[in-house]
Amino acid sequence: MSLKIIRSPEELKTTLRQLKRLSPEKTIGFVPTMGALHEGHKTLLESARAENDICILSIFVNPTQFNDKEDLKKYPKTWDADLALADHVGVDIAFAPEYSEMYPDNYRYQLNEKEFSQQLCGKDRPGHFDGVLSVVMKLFNLIQPTKAYFGEKDFQQLCLIEGMIQAFFMDVQIVRVPTLRESSGLAMSSRNVRLTPEEKTLAPQLHKSMLLAKSSEEAQKQLQQLGFHVDYVVDIEGRRYAAAKLGNVRLIDNVKI
Repeated sequence: MSLKIIRSPEELKTTLRQLKRLSPEKTIGFVPTMGALHEGHKTLLESARAENDICILSIFVNPTQFNDKEDLKKYPKTWDADLALADHVGVDIAFAPEYSEMYPDNYRYQLNEKEFSQQLCGKDRPGHFDGVLSVVMKLFNLIQPTKAYFGEKDFQQLCLIEGMIQAFFMDVQIVRVPTLRESSGLAMSSRNVRLTPEEKTLAPQLHKSMLLAKSSEEAQKQLQQLGFHVDYVVDIEGRRYAAAKLGNVRLIDNVKI
């Protein structure tokens, strides 16, 4: 099956119904993304391809998870390169809808979590996780995947999606994929392309400080001294989470402690 690009939810549902009618036992591996694919995404897609009969990728820059409209405007878009990577990996379907297709209600209906989503990135980005959970719920309902693949770099997001699956009795297995890093230790991210050469040189210190500092307070102090604008460095249940800005780029990371 060659790469098929689908734009509308109805076409996606029709295509999947046909596939299931022909082969109801086939499994579906799904990787939701906002495009600007990098080696980290490739790892997710390769896992989905290897472990399932059908591999589906979504490319949708989801406006409802951006509390900063300027950040949304600046989000990188690399459509041709994304499709080339997907085709190379062997993705069967790339689902790339418009906002009006994904939100026919114009986001009147939303999904929210009232505890963990209010901490860390949720505290600094009001409404962010409402948008994430709402769009992932929509995608899961449309695709009904056997397995869905998420990187551990966005660990708070991963935990919230796993909680949503349990709370709503959803029949999908969430597969955690370890964070892929550049040789410098910097966690791979679509936002890294917006770093200046000087910022790119400094950015790996985020991961280094998180690993080596004896406490979250020490790590935060080190990062501030290096020139990072720190949103938070927090230790929760054996994991250290951090978010910090270099220039206009917000970096996040987490490590086991």
